[in-house]
Amino acid sequence: MKRYAFLIVGSGLYGATFAHLSKQAGKRVLVIDKRPHLGGNIYCENIEGINVHKYGAHIFHTNNKEVWDFVNTFVDFNRYTNSPIANFKGKLFNLPFNMNTFHQMWNINTPEEAQHIIEQQRNEIRRCLSNEGIAAPRNLEEQALMLVGTDIYETLIKGYTEKQWGRKCTELPTFIIKRLPVRFVFDNNYFNDRYQGIPIGGYNKLIEGLLAGVEAITNADFFDNRSHWESLADKIIYTGQIDEFFNYQLGHLEYRSVRFEQESLNIPNYQGNAVVNYTDAGVAYTRIIEHKHFEMFGEDIVKCPRTVISKEYSNEWHNGIEPYYPINDERNNRLLEEYKTIAKQRPDVIFGGRLAEYKYYDMAPTIEKAMSTFRTLSK
Repeated sequence: MKRYAFLIVGSGLYGATFAHLSKQAGKRVLVIDKRPHLGGNIYCENIEGINVHKYGAHIFHTNNKEVWDFVNTFVDFNRYTNSPIANFKGKLFNLPFNMNTFHQMWNINTPEEAQHIIEQQRNEIRRCLSNEGIAAPRNLEEQALMLVGTDIYETLIKGYTEKQWGRKCTELPTFIIKRLPVRFVFDNNYFNDRYQGIPIGGYNKLIEGLLAGVEAITNADFFDNRSHWESLADKIIYTGQIDEFFNYQLGHLEYRSVRFEQESLNIPNYQGNAVVNYTDAGVAYTRIIEHKHFEMFGEDIVKCPRTVISKEYSNEWHNGIEPYYPINDERNNRLLEEYKTIAKQRPDVIFGGRLAEYKYYDMAPTIEKAMSTFRTLSK
């Protein structure tokens, strides 16, 4: 008889949530992770007394009270509100696009003025496309221009997006920008969700709470000893790349990856904000994260005499580096469906999370999906 009800491959939010719910239900589970630490991409490294988001900035936000109450049973969350800044050739703009942005861009003060300028530019784009016989946007550039006009697109979207995806906006599909939030109020809060914050003491406390009492092994690569790991449990909860699980037999799914350049600086405050996007194509990195601003506010920023920043560079994924963002274009989605078809031949395996489902998830929806999957299995 097998030893565990579930072998969970990967200790990120999906795996850790599923492990916690299983343990609560009296199931015996084993979590393995190939990294030397638990927590997946939300893992934090403490440097100079600052919790550094090692794999990129993570801001928890949700409208789901059940999820919010769930995570707060493990750790208290602070009052952090995500209000990023965009830097275009040295000029700063508030994000998301709101009245502060429009004042900075056009020196106007009222919603009526901003609406008039944006609508003028959108009408000009519509006229140009119509003259060319184009009825609907064919690519991301045309889609964005139709939504927000020329000035916002050229200043705040074009360069950043092309760096992020490694392709010209005219080569990217429209679905990447289905809509762009434009607010005609002075509101820099990036998210509309009711609940938002960062765990006090970092995300490691959340993972530690989720995995309390759960058997977990780090530096354990599922593929190094696959037959051994598979023999230990009745079911496998797999959160890695779905194409890797099937040894890439149908081909590789494509991803964008991120490279980080981290610096520890002998100053208390480098940029005055947690997130600054660099939207100029001439700047190689996409953004700079100053980690202390996620958890330190007011005088506490100055009391901590040093700071840690991370510059983020977007690049093509290849074997050996971390996959981050699925490229859900026509080719990859077609390949994904083929992998899903052969995955049905493995009823003993549940494929869950960003890599296994080849779908971008924020943190709260990841937890929701793990909860939903567990409840379905429990029935």
